[in-house]
Amino acid sequence: MADHAVIHDPKGGLPRLRAIMRALRDPQTGCPWDIEQSFASIAPYTIEEAYEVADAIERQDWAELKGELGDLLFQSVFHSQMAEEAGLFDLDDIANTMSDKMVARHPHVFGAENRDKSAEQQTLDWETIKAAERAGKNEQGTLDGVAIGLPALLRAHKLQKRAARVGFDWPSTDEVLDKIVEEAREVSEARDSLTQAEVEEELGDLMFVLANLARHMNVEPEAALRAANAKFTRRFGRVEALLAERGKVPADSDLQEMDLLWDQAKQEEKQTDNT
Repeated sequence: MADHAVIHDPKGGLPRLRAIMRALRDPQTGCPWDIEQSFASIAPYTIEEAYEVADAIERQDWAELKGELGDLLFQSVFHSQMAEEAGLFDLDDIANTMSDKMVARHPHVFGAENRDKSAEQQTLDWETIKAAERAGKNEQGTLDGVAIGLPALLRAHKLQKRAARVGFDWPSTDEVLDKIVEEAREVSEARDSLTQAEVEEELGDLMFVLANLARHMNVEPEAALRAANAKFTRRFGRVEALLAERGKVPADSDLQEMDLLWDQAKQEEKQTDNT
């Protein structure tokens, strides 16, 4: 039965959110859509909400970030409610599991270890602890436990980091750049002689090596690509605005004109950055 006093308490905090979720999933009085959902059907929304959190941070929209973090929190509450109904675990179990993990992974904060360590040493200690955790989960392979559901670019980055820990890595960026040239050449050759599936494979190889280059240069490839997307969106929007000043839309223009306007947009950005 729904706890209406908590549900309508504007200061109810997390207990209020849990009560709302229980009410939404109530088989008799809940929302038909929420009742029909499963872990699998909700998972895409969870991923989407995580990206919207990242987007708000990227734009430094702190008011929106509060709402997006709420949406992401609701996803955790949704999953925990379904798990509780199935007799698996509940939200408190999730919080306790995370708390145990954080305490175990930070012995220099919560235990007897000396806190006076370099960031590099702390990273090594962190990886040692995580390796022990993976062994406890019977994850024997180096790449075991890298989530399949991650975005492909992020997963490539994580796979390469794992392999590098056991010495499977190029010693410098020079070898990576050579490999990029090799893969790009294979793509060029493949486009005219291979099947679409084979072309896709060659392009995948090229993108995988590009992700490796990012790792070697201490760049987060997902963040770099997000920034490139934002830059393209911003500049193309300016191209559209410049066309509008001429009474046009892109469909009325051609590549030559839009290229010139793109260069103008780039120059305007550089002038703004230098002021």
